[in-house]
Amino acid sequence: MKNTLAAAIIVALGATSTSALGADTQIKGFASVIAGFTTDEDVSLFGYNDKISFKPESLFALQVTSDLGDGLSATAQIMSRGEDDYAAVFEWAYLSYEISDNSQLNVGRLRIPFYRYSDFLDVGYAYNWNRPPSSVYNSIFSTYDGVSYVYSNTLGMVDSSVQIIAGSHSSETDVGSAKLDNLMGVNWTLNYDWLTARVGYFVADVTVELNNEGLISIINSLDSVGLTSVADTIRVDEDFGDFLAVGLSVDYNDFLFDFELISSGTEDAIAAGQDSSYVSVGYRFDEWTILATAETREDGFDDSLYGQVPSAYAPLDAYVDAAFTGQEIQQDIVSVGARYNFHPSAALKFDYTSSETNDADAVNVFTVGVDLVF
Repeated sequence: MKNTLAAAIIVALGATSTSALGADTQIKGFASVIAGFTTDEDVSLFGYNDKISFKPESLFALQVTSDLGDGLSATAQIMSRGEDDYAAVFEWAYLSYEISDNSQLNVGRLRIPFYRYSDFLDVGYAYNWNRPPSSVYNSIFSTYDGVSYVYSNTLGMVDSSVQIIAGSHSSETDVGSAKLDNLMGVNWTLNYDWLTARVGYFVADVTVELNNEGLISIINSLDSVGLTSVADTIRVDEDFGDFLAVGLSVDYNDFLFDFELISSGTEDAIAAGQDSSYVSVGYRFDEWTILATAETREDGFDDSLYGQVPSAYAPLDAYVDAAFTGQEIQQDIVSVGARYNFHPSAALKFDYTSSETNDADAVNVFTVGVDLVF
């Protein structure tokens, strides 16, 4: 499995090929075909309901890399997702320049490296789950336009890789038009044989043009009575946001362990702060891997954001408090799964996940999928 994981990562990063358009141009790809359903009616999870569907998590991608010589290359990744009716979009498009044997500069549209598996997040073959743990891997921001500098070296018997990024992001999301300005961050990964540790920290000025009519109405009402400072706690307008991530992975003999913890927040805004983590353990039996994962997520606010409106506007204060309370989440997820490497370039996976949010009844979903690289 170590060899197949390494191969998948190389495919995701554009270092191998399976076919060529020309002497210096390579094309390769990956895909996931996943079917799933919830076990109860009138509930949904990960885009699935009680009817079997292939669309929520299936995808196909092609990556084209052209070696321009003297350390310069160009890479573009075209993604087609089932949830978007398989419309093809450019997810990545960037230039890379090898400054030296130890350092590389990337410029263009790149993946924001928030997580342990960010660089190959869409390459399902590179990990054992049908999806990375959703309590942690849930950021609405995935790519950015800017630069990335990577420096790799060896510290004694430990491999070290430091990545520094800077840039910006803009996209349409479920909550509105979102922007990250002055995005900067660094992550450091250390690897010693069977042990990998990682830490990352990122900051940005966050702006979201909210499309929720209820929130917009509350903001307008606050402004109309002169409570602009309170309205500003609901607006997300160039508010400072930060993201801290810590991860640890063990691949010792046939025992597997993964842990990630993230803490993120946006100052004085309706965007709730989030503390999330997961622990996943597994064991390999030849071509089979079995695993179990426990996740937790808590979104909330500083208590000082409640009760801001003077008593003279008590009804309005209730709406403001309800707006913040509506963003609070307490989620616990447990899943069990299995992976079978039935082909050198393909894996069959099974997953059963149970998710409980804000003390509501648990929602259960079963998925089965095939991940492949080509």
